[in-house]
Amino acid sequence: MLTNTNAVIFDLDGTLVDSMWMWHAIDIEYLGRFHISVPEGLQNAIEGFSFSETAHYFKERFHLPDSIEKIKADWNQMAKEKYEKEVPLKPGVVEFLDHCKAKDILLGIATSNSRELVDAVIRGLHLENYFDCVMTACEVKKGKPAPDIYLAVADKLSVSPSECLVFEDIVPGILAGKNAGMRVCAVEDKYSEYQRNEKKKAADYYIDNYFELL
Repeated sequence: MLTNTNAVIFDLDGTLVDSMWMWHAIDIEYLGRFHISVPEGLQNAIEGFSFSETAHYFKERFHLPDSIEKIKADWNQMAKEKYEKEVPLKPGVVEFLDHCKAKDILLGIATSNSRELVDAVIRGLHLENYFDCVMTACEVKKGKPAPDIYLAVADKLSVSPSECLVFEDIVPGILAGKNAGMRVCAVEDKYSEYQRNEKKKAADYYIDNYFELL
């Protein structure tokens, strides 16, 4: 899988870290402040959206009185401590990162999450020395499945898209990597297990954990 690969780019949530479990609870608590129940299919509707796009979606769909910046600030406040102290790495991540570093492969993160939360989890898990580029979808024009975030990371790393291998856990993310002209490995995650067959069909490779790559 790493043959002719000069850069490996990871999504964050559900791919590098096991964090998807907490967002449903945050949605319940946050919308509960406005006496709104979480509607069925909400997570599916926002899959791949950037943090800012998700805030816009919430404001419009639920007619929230708060500004986009206030919505994002509230979410960051609610999730930051969990990202710093409770969110674990997926199995085999550190070992695989070390393996890539030993091969002089550049490493990047392309996440739909906020800069505050990606920085929090990197600090909490002591990953500061691994990644050559960390970007959020709020820094590009369109979120996933548009290729913008992956193309931007490749550009920052000065690597051709054809030399990049992407790791993703949801279909819009897989499609974003493919739309960028990159090879994509889908990662097993409990949150997206209902998409397993679709993920395998869309991706070039599929793994249950990163130990399989060592």
